[in-house]
Amino acid sequence: MEQEIERFLTYISNKNTGSSHTADAYRRDLSRFLVFLHEIELQEWNQVDKAVAKRYIAYLSGEQKTVLKSSTLNRNLSGLRSFFNYLVLNGKAAANPFNRIRAPRGAKMLPDFLLFEEIERLFNAIDTSTPEGKRDRAMLELMYASGLRVGETSQLKMQNVDLNQRILRIKGKGSKERIVPFYSYAGQLLKEYINQARPFLLDGLKSEFVFINHTHKALSPRGIQYLLDKYAMQSGLNKTVHPHMLRHSFATHLLDNGADLRIVQELLGHAHLSTTQIYTHVTVDRLKSAYLSAHPRAKDK
Repeated sequence: MEQEIERFLTYISNKNTGSSHTADAYRRDLSRFLVFLHEIELQEWNQVDKAVAKRYIAYLSGEQKTVLKSSTLNRNLSGLRSFFNYLVLNGKAAANPFNRIRAPRGAKMLPDFLLFEEIERLFNAIDTSTPEGKRDRAMLELMYASGLRVGETSQLKMQNVDLNQRILRIKGKGSKERIVPFYSYAGQLLKEYINQARPFLLDGLKSEFVFINHTHKALSPRGIQYLLDKYAMQSGLNKTVHPHMLRHSFATHLLDNGADLRIVQELLGHAHLSTTQIYTHVTVDRLKSAYLSAHPRAKDK
């Protein structure tokens, strides 16, 4: 059975100019399926029927320790359909058992966020004695203070920052503009960066963007991710920190502290309240977790 997988991968490689990531994904997904077949004691590809296919999707959907995301399930299905089309084409299977099988619709993934203590550790890992450090500290603080998307941060312009009123004019998704405030400490860091570090980074040049990289251009989303990776490692956080986690943390912490859901919706720039409501599930889950760990009758005996 392994030989057919290798022949299929060669076939895909010769037929397409797809990325190696696609080939690697096919290999991982088909190898996982092969392990499953061995576990249920099937030894031939032509033994796989629609019942086996449905059983495998159910297994991937929730009968293993790590539940796969809907996008991963759909990628698995797509790969398996392609593989069995190849087997049918080469007379190794009579029919494709994965045709017309769909992955179950999963619940919305709860957003990843940082606890306030983790935010503090992350920010304190930044050395603010350098111009770059002043930039990074002000930038990450502002992302957390105002719930900015990484693209909004990258494209933030000087004309859209009001240090006196402590507000930003943000053009978000769909070119919708919103006004978001930031607290005084974020304003202090931002003012220090703009007055002291930014001119040094520009080296006599001009730019309309607030956060500048070493080439005097706007700091890119990829550059922001690189900086977060660096500071997450330096802070000792045992997790991958992506820019959107600061936005998620902003929303979660506001709701945890009693902010109105519709106000948070407006601050985030969400078109629909249902998009913002996912953060209420995070706060409810935290309340339930605290309850179950603290109530004497709720503890496992």
